Amino acid sequence: MSRTNFDTLLEAGCHFGHLKRKWNPAMAPYIFMERNGIHILDLHKTVAKIDEAANALKQIAKSGKKILFVATKKQAKAVVSERAMSVNMPYVIERWPGGMLTNFPTIRKAVKKMSVIDKMTAEGAYANLSKREKLQIARKRAKLEKNLGSIADLNRLPSALFVVDVMKEQIAVREANRLGIPVFGIVDTNSDPENVDFVIPANDDASKSIQVIVDACCAAIAEGLEERKMEKEADGEAADTDAETQDEETSAARESDDEETEE
Repeated sequence: MSRTNFDTLLEAGCHFGHLKRKWNPAMAPYIFMERNGIHILDLHKTVAKIDEAANALKQIAKSGKKILFVATKKQAKAVVSERAMSVNMPYVIERWPGGMLTNFPTIRKAVKKMSVIDKMTAEGAYANLSKREKLQIARKRAKLEKNLGSIADLNRLPSALFVVDVMKEQIAVREANRLGIPVFGIVDTNSDPENVDFVIPANDDASKSIQVIVDACCAAIAEGLEERKMEKEADGEAADTDAETQDEETSAARESDDEETEE
């Protein structure tokens, strides 16, 4: 069963592309027609591509790996941050920090600065500083939180990148390509799909279009996480059963030894 359908995508405006003069010829396989100078995307292909991407994301989440969401355009920020937090995944909705993937250790050091500042504040290390110095530290902490707070729990490189508007986030896409990290992307008619591993052809400017697609993908991720949790619980119960069986066998063996000794 598909995670979305033609009518839902049509209502959300996922089929609207850009002006014909702004198109990228590489998107031709996903374009249905042109109307009033605007390209219309083939939503049947969009439904299939959403299912393909969602299933892959589900497997990544099920394996316990992280997926980094990237959406710095205004109409996507709120949707992506809310949905990513709901499935406990890292996200970037402010400016993409160059080298975030290719120079990951440096980014981690910047993230650690936040915890260092928090720790020293709690210990009262800044108590004797002047008001101006305290304000500077507070501003630095706020800036770090704004830019990197959403990736504070990302201790290693993500296993996948989910991008809204691959043209706007081309630096992030290039970094992921360089490191061999698979890229999932909402790709409009003006973008190049060549560097995206899982192309989702759709309108990447309308908030409703973005929401429908991100909802479907995050629902798949949630399923993967739930299945992982159930498997862990099942493994734990199996381990407990094995331990109980072993204890019973050990006790039976001891009783048998005791009986032979008495004889």
